[in-house]
Amino acid sequence: MSGRRSDEPVYMIGVAAKLVGCHAQTLRMYERLGLVSPQRTGTNLRLYSDDDIERLRQIQRLTEVGVNLAGVEMILDLLQKMNRMREEMSAEVARIRAEAEAQITQMRRVLEEPSEQ
Repeated sequence: MSGRRSDEPVYMIGVAAKLVGCHAQTLRMYERLGLVSPQRTGTNLRLYSDDDIERLRQIQRLTEVGVNLAGVEMILDLLQKMNRMREEMSAEVARIRAEAEAQITQMRRVLEEPSEQ
């Protein structure tokens, strides 16, 4: 991915279909069902990003093991929510850690001050 963002739309539908090993019509159906949302050019061509390709591969893996498309939608939605929660939790852990480190530093300063007795 030479310096390109993973969400940058670069693959036309035919290329995307080849990358995931399915027909372009299947990708159109996934879009109609809201499972994937490729970007559109000014001339209304679909462009898929690397993120879209990975999502399409997830859809394929799930359908290959027998999950229907409604189930795929639910699973992908839950995975997205889990990732968002994981990010929020990481941010909260970092905030708490920084706060604790600041308190420890402050306590060390207090303990290192010469006592006035």
